[in-house]
Amino acid sequence: MRKILIIFTLYPYLALDGQTAPTGLPSFKDIGQSAGLSVSHRSTAEKKYMIESMSGGVGFIDCDNDGKLDILTVNGSTVDRYKMGGDAMITLYHQEAGLKFKDITAEAGLTRKGWGMGITVADFDNDGWEDIYVTGYGGSALYRNTGNCRFEDVTTKAGVSVDGFPTGAAWGDYDRDGLVDLFVPRYAHLDVLKYNDNDPLCTFLGLKVFCGPWGFVGETDFLFHNKGDGTFEEVSQETGVVDLQRRNGMQGVWADFDNDGWPDLYVANDRGGNYLYRNKRDGTFEETGVLSGVALSAAAREQGSMGVGVADFLHDGNMSIFVTNFQQESDTLYRNEEVRGFQDVSTASGIAQVTFSYVGWGTGFVDFTNSGWNDLLIANGHIYPQIDLGHMGFSYREPLLLFRNNRNGTFKDVTRLTTLDKLPLESRRGMAFGDINNDGKPDVLILNVGAPPTLLLNCTKNAGHAVLLKLIGTRSNRAAIGARVTLTAGDLKQISEVRSGESYLSQNDLRQHFGLGGHTRVDSIQIDWPSGTKQTFRNLASDYIYTIEEGTGVRSTVRLASSEACNEIRPPVNANHGGN
Repeated sequence: MRKILIIFTLYPYLALDGQTAPTGLPSFKDIGQSAGLSVSHRSTAEKKYMIESMSGGVGFIDCDNDGKLDILTVNGSTVDRYKMGGDAMITLYHQEAGLKFKDITAEAGLTRKGWGMGITVADFDNDGWEDIYVTGYGGSALYRNTGNCRFEDVTTKAGVSVDGFPTGAAWGDYDRDGLVDLFVPRYAHLDVLKYNDNDPLCTFLGLKVFCGPWGFVGETDFLFHNKGDGTFEEVSQETGVVDLQRRNGMQGVWADFDNDGWPDLYVANDRGGNYLYRNKRDGTFEETGVLSGVALSAAAREQGSMGVGVADFLHDGNMSIFVTNFQQESDTLYRNEEVRGFQDVSTASGIAQVTFSYVGWGTGFVDFTNSGWNDLLIANGHIYPQIDLGHMGFSYREPLLLFRNNRNGTFKDVTRLTTLDKLPLESRRGMAFGDINNDGKPDVLILNVGAPPTLLLNCTKNAGHAVLLKLIGTRSNRAAIGARVTLTAGDLKQISEVRSGESYLSQNDLRQHFGLGGHTRVDSIQIDWPSGTKQTFRNLASDYIYTIEEGTGVRSTVRLASSEACNEIRPPVNANHGGN
């Protein structure tokens, strides 16, 4: 830890109050409180039980199709409250005028109680309205959007009620039949009614802490195949993704890692090798994590993996994988080298040393400055509040980390060169990315354990041009999950995929964002739809939101909004508000 602090002090402090970050660096303002995100995540201060350290996720959804992102946050719970029925699993905020958000949870019908963990969004019935799946300890919930942010709890009817300890679920059309399927990993088998926090053997660095995950048996995972009639069939065993080794599943992500047009499945596991299920294109999968090089660290060690980010950060046409891990393990960047598999480049990329002392959770590759290159943001937070009593240089509340893409396979820690270093320290979990004010610059939503969420408005000055693409499937699933977009603008060539379920327990904006640097026009956009349909669009103007329908073309064009809101919002106060 001492070495890392010395490295930080070498960076000049340039993002002062009232000033913007240096050219080429993003700048943010925390507007969570002023925007109306008032519901606090629920957790105890002591964290006597493992489950209290795991929740929860955040996400974006356009629940009424008005073109503006609405916000979802997981509420958490405690052992005592769960024994009395639990808490409402999620909160839904509808975006009103002026970047204000209104809590509409009750009127929306999102009333199921429990112990919420994560969120993932898709249109599972292809009716044009985005639906919500919430994982939660002891039971999950599928909310069908009946229109205009009104939801029906169809969990039992659909057959997707998952018991045990489900975590980071993800939607993906693994058989490309035009219907999204649902993967649900599970963590560990435990019974909160029989919890005992008095085991003297449960210690960390000499401090008495909660027990687990060691000593707890893991649970199998689920894959629900969408039958197209509003119901699902559980097929994990016959497809080969059941996890008979019962590892501690944390987050699943669907992506086409081998560029064959079919979605593969990556699963981050805590205290066990991670899985990479290669899609065999016949309704089954082959687990190739160790063979592909993404199961273990470069030293062949199992790690405490939490969150996952996927992107073509090198512009080489391949989806690489970033995984956040536990303290003293460093986070891991696996570079996709096609037929040669993946290479752990965490140290060579400049990420390993900086992340070694932190516990990483939500994460993602995002182009905050519209340079055309994805940077990397990481949410951190320890699981043991007792760590503050040890006076060992570690803290329960930890900073965000932002790495700038050097465009040569390496990254630079620029956290202290941006306004992110001003944020109060928190123990953070889920993190999601989306453009809340439609100005072409991605914003950030973060869950803080035991506190209200953080909403970071991207106020970067002199950012490049951008386009947003909202894709609508016809032969493919309606939300176009699994569609791959290849965009070319001058010397920039980028790819991205529509993805549901990433980061940690969270849901990003389903629209695809592309920074264009100084390019004012897009030379071409090629969309490879999950159905196999290919469409190409040429010579499109930058700084627009394009809604594109499969087989039809551009359905609507809306100019990106201005960023005037950044001038009207006070910067965050550099103080800790005392969240647990």
